[in-house]
Amino acid sequence: MRLTVVGKSPAWTDAGGACSGYLVEDRGTRLLVDCGNGVFGKLRAVADPFALDGVLISHLHADHVLDLVPYAYALLFGRPDGDGAAPMPLHVPPGARDRLHRLSGIWDGEGLITEAFDVREYDPDAPLRVGELGLRFAAVPHYVPTWAVAFGGDRIVYGADCAPNDAVVELAHGAATLLLEATLREPESDEPMGHLTPAQAGELAARAGVARLVVTHVPDSFDADWVRAEVARAYGGTIELAREGAVYDA
Repeated sequence: MRLTVVGKSPAWTDAGGACSGYLVEDRGTRLLVDCGNGVFGKLRAVADPFALDGVLISHLHADHVLDLVPYAYALLFGRPDGDGAAPMPLHVPPGARDRLHRLSGIWDGEGLITEAFDVREYDPDAPLRVGELGLRFAAVPHYVPTWAVAFGGDRIVYGADCAPNDAVVELAHGAATLLLEATLREPESDEPMGHLTPAQAGELAARAGVARLVVTHVPDSFDADWVRAEVARAYGGTIELAREGAVYDA
């Protein structure tokens, strides 16, 4: 199984960067996980965007979905295989279809994404299969309903955006690679909470007993050595700071 970082910025893009987007591959199956602003162009540099087996969305914040708009335009008007191809599966959280239907449409203001993609609302309480990839979900605390995702049993786990929580620890227990955000310098003190510091990411990884932690969603204004040191306060495994184009095998 392989994880490629397509975009790793927080809600505002790094210089020349892209927001959340990750390509997960296993035995010929290729799935894009989240599609934030800037991701579609970066995706084209590492994969054929028309040949994926689908796209999966963890939650509906803009920095995780905005590039579904250019992706949809490409699927409708730019595919090399013409108009006869089946719509690409788009796996979204419960209730997301109607909201995405209204996102930057071209027919009376609606319908772009739902026309280009085969939108399927997943059941977070049930496993999902996409080609050769088996997926499991866990609800994690954020400002909107959000789900962490485990791929291939315990091989790769994506924490999405989240505050400190037990659910991602349970989902990632013993995982080969855990991908966790670290957006904040200081812990949040008021409810609702929705993000982690590097130190908190390290604590969750240590509790989960994962072999490798990939820290993502980190502002480029943070000093990389400081981020690593903060993570290492609690976590003694392999620490990687996500960068666009980085590839991790699990």
